[in-house]
Order: sequence, then C-alpha cells, then structure tokens
Amino acid sequence: MANLQDIGVSATINLLSALAFLVAFALLRLQPINDRVYFPKWYLKGIRGSPRRSGHVHNFVNLDLNMYIRFLNWMPAALKMPEPELIEHAGLDSAVFVRIYLLGLKIFVPVTFLAFAVLVPVNWTGDTLEHAKGLTYSDIDKLSISNIPAASKRFWAHIVMFYVFSFWTYYVLYKEYKLIASMRLRFLAAQKRRPDQFTVLLRNVPLDPDESISKHIEHFFFVNHPDHYLTHQLVYNANYLAKLVEKKKGLQNWLVYYENKYERSPTQRPTTKTGLWGLWGTKVDAIEYYSTELEKLSKEEDKEREKVVSDPDALIPAAFVSFKTRWAAAVCAQTQQSSNPTIWLTEWAPEPRDIFWDNLAIPYVKLALRKLIMAVALFFLTFCFMIPIAFVQSLANIEGIEKVFPFLKPIIEKKVIKSVIQGFLPGIALKIFLILLPRILMAMSQIEGFTSLSALDRRTAEKYHLFILVNVFFGSVVTGTAFQQLQKFLNEPSTEFTKTVGDSIPMKATFFITYIMVDGWAGIAAEILRLVPLVMFHLKNAFLVKTDQDRDQAMDPGCLDFPVSEPRIQLYILLGLVYSVVTPILLPFILVFFAFSYLVYRHQIINVYNQKYESGAAFWPHVHRRVIIGLMIAQLLLMGLFSMREAEQSSACLVALPIFTLWVHKFCQGRFESAFVKFPLQDAMVKDTLEKATEPNLDLKAYLKDAYVHPVFKDSSLEQITFIDDDEESNSLVPTKRTSRRSSKFPSEDNSESDA
Repeated sequence: MANLQDIGVSATINLLSALAFLVAFALLRLQPINDRVYFPKWYLKGIRGSPRRSGHVHNFVNLDLNMYIRFLNWMPAALKMPEPELIEHAGLDSAVFVRIYLLGLKIFVPVTFLAFAVLVPVNWTGDTLEHAKGLTYSDIDKLSISNIPAASKRFWAHIVMFYVFSFWTYYVLYKEYKLIASMRLRFLAAQKRRPDQFTVLLRNVPLDPDESISKHIEHFFFVNHPDHYLTHQLVYNANYLAKLVEKKKGLQNWLVYYENKYERSPTQRPTTKTGLWGLWGTKVDAIEYYSTELEKLSKEEDKEREKVVSDPDALIPAAFVSFKTRWAAAVCAQTQQSSNPTIWLTEWAPEPRDIFWDNLAIPYVKLALRKLIMAVALFFLTFCFMIPIAFVQSLANIEGIEKVFPFLKPIIEKKVIKSVIQGFLPGIALKIFLILLPRILMAMSQIEGFTSLSALDRRTAEKYHLFILVNVFFGSVVTGTAFQQLQKFLNEPSTEFTKTVGDSIPMKATFFITYIMVDGWAGIAAEILRLVPLVMFHLKNAFLVKTDQDRDQAMDPGCLDFPVSEPRIQLYILLGLVYSVVTPILLPFILVFFAFSYLVYRHQIINVYNQKYESGAAFWPHVHRRVIIGLMIAQLLLMGLFSMREAEQSSACLVALPIFTLWVHKFCQGRFESAFVKFPLQDAMVKDTLEKATEPNLDLKAYLKDAYVHPVFKDSSLEQITFIDDDEESNSLVPTKRTSRRSSKFPSEDNSESDA
C-alpha cells in the first residue's frame, strides 16, 4: 500500500513530467515550423499569417530572445479573452465546456478549505489505526475517517460538514444551470440565420400506395401546415456512393501529384507499385495507372449515383422539411403531427455540418432493436471489463506483484523501485487500459442510429461515464479492497467483515491520488504539448503532403473530445464528493486538476480546436444529471460507511440527503431543462419579425435549397485540386391521387410541383 513517501515519489515524477511538457510546449510553439500545429484555428479563420515577419524569425528557428523570455505568456493570454468574445470566437459549446472545470473549482475550493480546517484535525487525532491489529494502512490513512474509533461522537463533525458540502453543491449547481440556460437562450436569440432554424427532421413517413414518398410528404404538410410549409428534401441511402466519392478524391490527389511531379522533371516518368500504399506489387507508370483507376471508379460512381436516384429502395421514408418562418418550424418540431404517435415524427433538424449521414439511412423501425442490442452489449462490456481491472488493482501493491511474479521480488523490494511501483504504476496501468475504450463506445453509439454528431458525442459520453463509474470507481474500490484484505476476510469472523470493509474502502484514496496525478496532471500537460499531432504534421509534411487538401488534413486541429473529457471530469467530481469527508487529503490534488485543466483547455479552444458542430450547450442537462448522480453515490456510500462503523444514529441523519438531492435535481430540471430541448415561440417570432423588416426580399427557398442535400449530390464533379509548390412561391395543394377525408375538402388543382 502506498504511503506518503510513495505519493511523494509519484508527485515528483508527474510534476516533473508536467513541467517538462509545459516547457517543451512553450519552446516548440515559438518555432515557425510548428505554427500550424499550435495555432491552427487562427489559420482556418484566415486571421493568422506566416510568423516570419520579424527579422529574428527564420524559416525554422525563432531567434528572437525577447520571445523566449516571455515564453510563459500563453498562460495569462488564455485567461485574458472575455467570455462573450470567447463565445463569438469558439462557440457556446466550447465556452460552456470549459465552465465544467470552473464548476469543479467553485464546488471544491470552499470544500477543501473547510475539510482541512475541520475534518483533517478530527481524523488525525483519532489514533485508531495505530492500535488496530492485522490491518494494512499507510500514513495517508491516518488522515482519513478510518482513523476514527467505531461509534465515536467525532462522526458528527463529518455529518455536519457533509451537509454543508451537499448544500453548497446544490447552490453551485442551481446557479450554474440558471446561468447556462440564460446563456443558451441569449446565444440562440442572437444567432445569425441558419438552415436548421427553419427545418425539422421528419422520420417514419407512412407509405401510401397511391403516392410517392415525396408527394405524400408534400400533400401532408400542405394540408396540415398550409400557411407555413415551404419545401422538403428527401433522404437517400447514399452511403456506398459516399465511399466511392471519397476513394475517387484520393485517387485524383495521387494523379495530380504525379502529373505535377512529371511536369517538374519531364526526363523521367514517375512510377508506383500497384500494391497497398504503393509499397509492393507490380511496378507501373504512375500517371497511366491512376488515370485508368480513376476512369474505372468514375464509371462505377456514375452507375451508383444513377442507382441511388432511380431505385425506390434507396429512398428512405424520411425528409428534411423546411418552413417559411422559424415560428412555424418550432411549432412543427415541438408538436405531435398525427393521432398515431408512431408516424410523422418530427424533431429539430441538426445543423448541416452536425448531421451523421450514414445513420439517416437506417429505417426508423429498427432503431429500438439496435438500442436494445447495444444496451445488452454495453452491460457485458462494462462488467466483463471488471476482470482486467481486478488484475490491475492486484498489482497496485507490492504484495500482489510478488505473488504473481515472485522472481521480481529482489528487484522490487529496493526502496526507490518500490516507491515508483506503488506510487506511479497503478495509475498509468489503468490509464493504458482505457485508451481504446472510447472508440469502441462511439462505434456502439453509431450502431444505435443517432443522426447527429452532437447526439453521438452525448450518448458516447453517457456510456463512458457508466463504464468509468462501474469499473474505475467501484471496480477499483471493491476489487482493490478485496485483494488487499483477502487474507483478513477469510480468517476473521463474519461479524467483523463489515468493519473491515468500512476501514478498507477509505484506504483506496492512495490509488486515486496516483491516478489523478497521472491522468489529471501529466495527462493534461501532454494535451497542450500535442506531441502526436506535432509528429504527424511534420511526417505528413515531409512525405505525404502533395496537394492543398493534404496540407489542410495535416493541419487538422481536431476538436474537443467531449465523450472522453466530460466523463473524466465527472470522475474527479465524484472522487471529490466521496472523499471530501472520508479522506480530505485527496482534495488538493483534484483542485490542481481543475485549475490546470481550465487553463489548458481555454488555451486550446482559443488557438487549436475547431468545432465540428454547434449545439448551443445542449449537453448541459447531462452534465448536471451526472453531478447529481455522483453526489447521491457519495451520500449513499457515506451512509453505508457510518453503518459499518457502528454509528447507526449518525447514518440515519444522512437519510434525508439523497431525497433532497433528488428533489433539487427535479426542481432544476423542471425550471431550466426546457431551454435545452425547446425553442420559445416568442423568441422565434421576434427573430422572424426582425428578419422580415430588415430583409423583406429574402429568397428563403433559394437559401435552403441545398442546405440538406447529401454532400455527394451537392457537386457531382470533383473540385479542382492544386499541387503545393515547394516554395509555398405559392401556397396551394398539390395534385394527388390519394383519397382521404382531409384531402376531399380541397379541390384538386393542377399546380406546379414544389421542389423536393
């Protein structure tokens, strides 16, 4: 079990690692050749130019000594931009995301101060562990609640302080929810015209034997929204066509590259190999080979394009339906369209760049089955992962390693090696185990059929949070305790079992401290260094960049990894709430994480990350709910801990807290959540009125014409690719054959067909 010395060794390793990352970043960001790696967002906005303006700045190395003296100026610069300007620059999603770290600081700064002022002295003077026989503990555990005698009146200090911590958390959550809801409404009200403001996504259109899907949709909305319906865009299953288009663009890039290479050196025709990546296979003339392949693929693409457009099976019973006003779109998106609640389903359309086109082709009736299958798969993935987690936790102490690898005993018993293993190894091992997990969970979310990237991110974050909760938190506590105290569990009377558990659970604080330092200190410092993007950019620049498109991809800044980062924040909030009264010594480590992360991610969203979409902070209700879940877990665990420590009266005093926590959640949900799922009709009408007054001649139909057309249909011809030089309407019913009570009320007229 890790002691203060082991924690000190781990802290030294992680602090030095973090410091090395920060110094490397501060120096690398000043070099001109790295400018596109550390400031790509400004390049994409067209604001930042070449850093080679100064006479001291050469092509590769910055020789301006004044800039090296101010190499840490990125820190105040990251905090300098006001929040309104940050929202305008990076979007509301990014600005609200960094506020989650600020939320952690708001909660835990006062909690840490009170815990150290009140609970640490109470725990330290308990003197229980020193007199316990056969129980493994460390110096850190003497600062925890384990050092309080059973049935002691000292527990009342923990009860009172936990009530204070809980009510302070309620207050912070309420104020933050209120603020974010207000920010969202102001953001939506001030937002410029976008296609999704006028458009709804229509799903599960019932088939009609007398009408095509397009005519059926047009007829339905002319009848039920006669004054507001504008147009609609059908949804096609063009997934295979999209793959062909992407493949064709890649071949076109190679062809342009070799053609330009031949123009620069006409004495020798360029060659390539027909195998994978051109590394093996038959050696052929590169220009002729790619011209032939491109011609074959073009024919296949044309054939597939014609098939998609003409084949009725490629048409999905769904559409993007647009209206003349935002008010009409809001009414349609937020109301039931039919007496049958399973058909004519409408919801707000994602903004065009937020659409995950692959999933629009999934029939609506299959979504429920897909979600059920993925729920079962998530259950088995989560709980089967307990096996490797248990093994990792068995290696979290010297005894476990010696039991599994006895031949290493002479080496690991050395003082320095022992401190490194117990203070550093468990955290880094668990971190490695979790690297591939987000990709698996994202694939599962895609199978479930969500139609927007933002919904996929929120759903994946939900899965990852569940996984971390079960495996990282409960798995580490339960399996770690079981392995550490196994012999004592087997040899003691059953009546002593609960006491041992009550003493042992707080002792896992040492493991979580090491995990926080590895993941939350060194890990965040590595985030700002961007070592992998840096290496990949220069490798691509040296060997793979052939066209402007290649260079744009090499400079790709990525975006906020919400499905991974947000659940990680929730883990630290959970740890802070659970251990605030159990082992307060953990709180300063969490504070460092939140403060450091806030600084780093604010810098990243200003200079690096480029948004994939803008959801208007639609994820905040999920953030709030997960904090509430963490608080309830902390309250229930503390009740169980007091019961195990023969403090039933103290435990009974905590019964009201989970109930009150649930009430606070329901109150905030009822008060604010509607702002994240609905758009006020009043605000929609205000925007419509202002737009009508300022732009009376706006052709909205032309504006929306291609907004929701599948990307492969927007331009059938490939864009011109340039090689990089080495130097650098009326509202009337449509005619219909369908007979119905509603349609019979209207005369059949020969009107021109509305654009689909």
